[in-house]
Amino acid sequence: MPTDLVNQQIRLAARPVGLPTADNWQFTTEPVAEPEAGGVLVKTQALSLDPAMRGWMNEGKSYIPPVGIGEVMRAGGIGTVVASKNPAFAVGDTVSATLGVQQYCQIPEAGIRRHGLFKIDTRLGTPMQWLNVLGMPGMTAYFGLMDVGQPKAGETIVVSGAAGAVGQTVGQLAKVKGLRTVGIAGGPAKCEWVVKELGFDACIDYKAGPVKDGLKQHCAQGVDIYFDNVGGEILDTVLTRINRHARIVICGAISQYNNTTPVKGPANYLSLLVNRARMEGMVVFDYADRYPVAIAELGALLQAGRIQSREDVVAGLDNFPQALLKLFSGENFGKLVLQIAA
Repeated sequence: MPTDLVNQQIRLAARPVGLPTADNWQFTTEPVAEPEAGGVLVKTQALSLDPAMRGWMNEGKSYIPPVGIGEVMRAGGIGTVVASKNPAFAVGDTVSATLGVQQYCQIPEAGIRRHGLFKIDTRLGTPMQWLNVLGMPGMTAYFGLMDVGQPKAGETIVVSGAAGAVGQTVGQLAKVKGLRTVGIAGGPAKCEWVVKELGFDACIDYKAGPVKDGLKQHCAQGVDIYFDNVGGEILDTVLTRINRHARIVICGAISQYNNTTPVKGPANYLSLLVNRARMEGMVVFDYADRYPVAIAELGALLQAGRIQSREDVVAGLDNFPQALLKLFSGENFGKLVLQIAA
């Protein structure tokens, strides 16, 4: 390993109020050291940019501790082992782990499980696909649909954020399982892609008119499963169309993450009572011990061409602050990835 390597990092400088700004980030550099006994050094290839990152920046109790002020911003990624003192990992291995927004990540032996470090099989998919359908978004889609949604062939599912990282896999997997699949996305290009390329039965453009009209047109028999990635008014609207014993999967609420005032709950929640329906939140990390099951099934579908994996790639560590904002403007088209190294 070269002894003159320098690590560029992006750290959380202050907790944001509303959308993150340049003042929330600190760019730092430090020398790269040899790994300790049992540890590995990983060079970052690409990082996953996810809506959950906005929540990790907030102080307060959540499903995972917040990123501390002065800490490297948390991010999952794909990288290459460039130095190893652990027999389970060899130099040149392609790995997945929580690497952080930096060029190099030191993972001590005691932190291998905490970082979720594991070797990936690039025969199943490209490194970018391992950040999408074979990575955390795909795991979220799989377990959110299969475990929480409990789909049955012939049912109708509505997926918000249908052109995003999680939504694209939810809808395609639902079609494989025999469901009528209706997406919600923003703009004609995304809606056309969702229907023509991903195979959804229909897609409602929330920017073109009221979502309630699209639901009335495309979900005439009601909604059995709603996979919610956006929250807010769209969640409230879908609740007016649910069937008896419907399942609402609360995966995310990207429309609410940058609110500077307290978020109010859905006004139409009594529809859950009337329809004996269930609304349940899900956090993908709860299913970590079963990831291999999902990877095997999604990998086989990907190899067979039955599902697609679209990534929106932004290059350069320095572009992280601006790239992250694409998630909240709806500018990204597919899974948002930050490429750090070729």
